[in-house]
Amino acid sequence: MTYLVAQDIGMHFGGFSALNGVSFTASRGEFITLLGPSGCGKTTLLNIVAGFLKPTKGSLHVDGSDLLAIPPENRDSAMCFQSYALFPHLNVADNIAFGPRQKGVRKNETAARVENLLAQLGLQLHAQKLPNALSGGQQQRVALARALAVKPGLVLFDEPLSNLDAKLRDQVRNEIRALQKQVGFTALYVTHDQAEALAMSDRILLLNNGVVEQEGSPKDIYFRPKTRFAADFIGAANIHAGKAKGGVLHTAFGPLRTADGADGDVTLVWRPEAVSLGAGAVNSLVGKVAAVAFQGAYSDVFLAAGNETVRLQVAGNLDVAAGADLQFSVAPENVISVTDGGR
Repeated sequence: MTYLVAQDIGMHFGGFSALNGVSFTASRGEFITLLGPSGCGKTTLLNIVAGFLKPTKGSLHVDGSDLLAIPPENRDSAMCFQSYALFPHLNVADNIAFGPRQKGVRKNETAARVENLLAQLGLQLHAQKLPNALSGGQQQRVALARALAVKPGLVLFDEPLSNLDAKLRDQVRNEIRALQKQVGFTALYVTHDQAEALAMSDRILLLNNGVVEQEGSPKDIYFRPKTRFAADFIGAANIHAGKAKGGVLHTAFGPLRTADGADGDVTLVWRPEAVSLGAGAVNSLVGKVAAVAFQGAYSDVFLAAGNETVRLQVAGNLDVAAGADLQFSVAPENVISVTDGGR
């Protein structure tokens, strides 16, 4: 069931256009990520949904009601901020209880919500602590509990994990996603971190220069990018541009054939992990090893030929010397034609 509908949203600050006709929908209980580089418009869009900004043009509806006509405090939404924004003078339990108390929820119902959220987020032992006595991960859990305490239909996340170290970030993002599935709220999540977007989302809106560059599931965007920007921003990509003939583009590494037989001016993309070492029946390529970087489960291998460089991801520790020739192949179905939009 469609829950949130944004239509032709535009936002201008003087002569600068932060958003240029952004449209999307969200179903009830869906986890949607707004992904893109700094300045692409994702936080501006989130702030419009939250009610902190009024768009220059466009419409926004939730459950058929005009959201732009509802003040922020009356919207069925809650925000998790990057800075957590906890009240430093209130303990954990009182931080969580703040929203329900402001909305006039009965005392026993507020207490029940607080106890439930403390249990769900593993915060029972920290209920009487002040925020400055908590770790970053614990503070983020409190911020999430405070948002959920008002039982919103929509939870807005503004890069909530950016202040956490890498290992803790992975742990908390899994907790957020599990809780979202359990509670069933709709999530609109802003990040510039592609790993977060791929791991957490039902659907990704990839923004670039104020427009939606591509929309789809994480697998759709990763395996079937439509533009050069989408391919290059989501994951690592090797990109070749030139004039193809008979579905073959001649690169410095050798002839590269696509499954779709694209001809004329083309931009071809393939992922570093989509390779096999050694000669292949088709797309048998060769380059000189420029560098090898051991990454634990795989090795990054950088190959050069002419003025081009490509990156391979090879399982395990590849023991090969710099300057050596290395032969590899890429199946044609893993070579994707994209447009140059957004480059």
